Amino acid sequence: MKASNDIHDFETLLDNTFGRRGTVEREVLETNAQAFCVGQMILDARKQERMTQAELAQRIGSSISYISKIENGYVEPSASLFLKIIAPLGLRFELVKPYGVLL
Repeated sequence: MKASNDIHDFETLLDNTFGRRGTVEREVLETNAQAFCVGQMILDARKQERMTQAELAQRIGSSISYISKIENGYVEPSASLFLKIIAPLGLRFELVKPYGVLL
């Protein structure tokens, strides 16, 4: 991709390359980016714990190939599976209400 001096922020670059938020192309990009980020967090935590994919898969009742797909961003685990994965990695998930937000 050729750099342009007319683009001054990343949002504009994404709009010009993949379409504005709400378009199918942009939604696919953002979904794939989120899956990749989740996978990288799991991969980093697993390596920090010196755990193999086989060990993690066995501890959560999954397969090595599924762990690999998650870590490489090909699939995004469901919320319940995500919670099962992070527990043996010594991680926790916390929901917090931002200051000043009323529900």
